[in-house]
Parts: sequence; C-alpha cells; structure tokens
Amino acid sequence: MNARRKLPSLWLVLILLGTGGCASGSGTPASTSAPPPGSVYGGGPTAGTAAATITIKDFAYGDPLTVTPGAAVTVTNMDTAPHTVTADEGAAFDAEVKGGGTATFTAPTTPGSYPYHCTFHPNMHGTLIVK
Repeated sequence: MNARRKLPSLWLVLILLGTGGCASGSGTPASTSAPPPGSVYGGGPTAGTAAATITIKDFAYGDPLTVTPGAAVTVTNMDTAPHTVTADEGAAFDAEVKGGGTATFTAPTTPGSYPYHCTFHPNMHGTLIVK
C-alpha cells in the first residue's frame, strides 16, 4: 500500500521536471554547465533575451558579440589573471572579473558598436554590438 501512494507522487515529480521550463514564460534558456554554442571568444548574435556571454581565454576576447539593448552580459574569465571589460569611451560598461571567475553587466540601451578593452592588459580589445 505504501508503494501505491509513492507512485502517483513520482509521476507528478517527473511531469513537473519535464515541463518546469515551459511555464516560466521568460524566454531565457535553461543554464548549462557548458557555455552555449558560439559563446566562446565572444560568440555569435544573440536574439531576444537569450544569454549573452563574453568568454576570455588566453588573454583574448575573441569575436564581436551582438546583443539586444539592455541585455545582461556575462563575462567568464578562463584565464588565471584578472581582466576587465571596459568601454573605450564613456561609462557604458566596466566589469572586472577575477581569474577563473564571472561577472555580469548590462549592455547599453542605445544601439551601436561599443569597442572595449582590458585596463590591466592594453593589448586586449573587443567589440560589443547592440542591435
């Protein structure tokens, strides 16, 4: 009799686990332990509110990253040295990330191309494109 009571509960848990992401309505993909395809070294275009990631590896940002205005941008530092993602002009964004760490900043709300650099390593340059 005890096993019969647990069986409906188990099915309920399995159903909820299988549909948990469907009910949120946020449009944000579920996070995974690996970066999404195209995110290494800056990544490819990002649509809507999808996650946007700049991955720093071997003292390089990689390809330009395209995001929507006001998108959350995560910076993942694969190096052991600290780095920054600092807008070349103005104060559009400035994120410092420790070696092996992550940081998040908000993309500018005005569309355009935003070159950036690392304040610690002047040879590091990248571009954030807001569309």
